[in-house]
Amino acid sequence: MRFGFHISISGGLAKVAERAKGLQCETIQIFPFNPRGWQYAEFDASAAMQMRSDLKSAGIEPVIVHASYLPNLASPNPALFDKSIGVLCETMGRAEAMGAAFVNVHVGSGMGASEAEALATVSRAVNTILVSVPNTVTLLLENTAGGGTELGHNFTQIEAIIDKVTDERRVGVCLDTAHAFEAGYDVATAEGLDATLEEFRARLGWNRLKALHLNDSRSAQGSHADRHWHIGEGEIGLAAFKHIVNHRRLAHLPAIMETPRTSDKEDKKNMRTVRRLAATGP
Repeated sequence: MRFGFHISISGGLAKVAERAKGLQCETIQIFPFNPRGWQYAEFDASAAMQMRSDLKSAGIEPVIVHASYLPNLASPNPALFDKSIGVLCETMGRAEAMGAAFVNVHVGSGMGASEAEALATVSRAVNTILVSVPNTVTLLLENTAGGGTELGHNFTQIEAIIDKVTDERRVGVCLDTAHAFEAGYDVATAEGLDATLEEFRARLGWNRLKALHLNDSRSAQGSHADRHWHIGEGEIGLAAFKHIVNHRRLAHLPAIMETPRTSDKEDKKNMRTVRRLAATGP
């Protein structure tokens, strides 16, 4: 398993590799631009090229681009839906220029539409994006905690989306451990983790699982409350993460920690924890 963090792009892409190396990352996740705004700065191609070169030299791969928070691919509102498609197309294009293998996106919220209608809308959005940006980047659908009208909190919903995607080669899944737990999946025990992964296999197939978000949870199992916490210090627990990071079905994956941080100190602590768990074996 390759461990890494979400790395800030503050000050420009050229600073990303140095930050990643400082945290001993083997893989990274970044935003393509401000994740909380619809407007984005002009793309700095030279800085992106420098970042690609620096990351390659450091052996940091794969690069995952996380889409911004505002797009909603399930929106029944035509204006918001079209705006969301536009942002994701821009993200997919920038991701290839950054040397990223994947773009990770939240599935979206139905906002009053029926579940079937909302899932079909997401499929339509994914098809539009992949046709509009025919590059080598794979779009990853991230499972969710399932609060409110949030979609993607079970593998059946994700299966329904992917079943209607035309270019299935360019769509996969990023499995978030905290979200899975908060949605009701028992990833806190060895038996529960095996059962969760078997359901994933049965619904989606191993080839769909492309990345992990490795997060503990401050919320209880099945709470549907999305609250990330430090590895081994939340409701999922240290013993569970020992199983997760050493599981034979997950060992080949990039694992991004999205744990809380006020400085590098927290990230370094979480990196030490997962490395220690991986070193001691199952």
